[in-house]
Amino acid sequence: MANKYKLALFVCGVVVIGWIIGWLNIPGEWYAKLQKPSFNPPNWIFSPVWTVLYVLIGIVGWRVWTKTQHPGLKALWICQMLLNFAWSPAFFGMQNIGLGLAIIMLLCLNIVLFIGMARSRDVYSAVLFVPYLGWVGFATVLNITILRLN
Repeated sequence: MANKYKLALFVCGVVVIGWIIGWLNIPGEWYAKLQKPSFNPPNWIFSPVWTVLYVLIGIVGWRVWTKTQHPGLKALWICQMLLNFAWSPAFFGMQNIGLGLAIIMLLCLNIVLFIGMARSRDVYSAVLFVPYLGWVGFATVLNITILRLN
């Protein structure tokens, strides 16, 4: 039973912090005025996609702490959370596309390292991070393109 509470704590904690950071860093007028590529998704898609991803990230965090307890995976999980939560304040809050790009590139690298390390220790966590890598990879391309257009 204790594991279910830990799982709920991880998932709810990640989702709620993600929502708060998103709420505090709403794209707003500045973002609306930026030139964006044709493949830029509509704004409404970001919240549901990130909610699903935050659930997956929370599940993986729970697995890292309760199943594998590997210090390297713990460090990479914490690092990706810090980078993830830093991107919106940098990009939207500070309106700094370049800083956002630096952060998201480090996040992408961190996710790749996590998947690589988890593959041999907890394949389930590695697989759960694949959609996250896909979305962050797409967001990185989007960030690069927005920087180039503006």
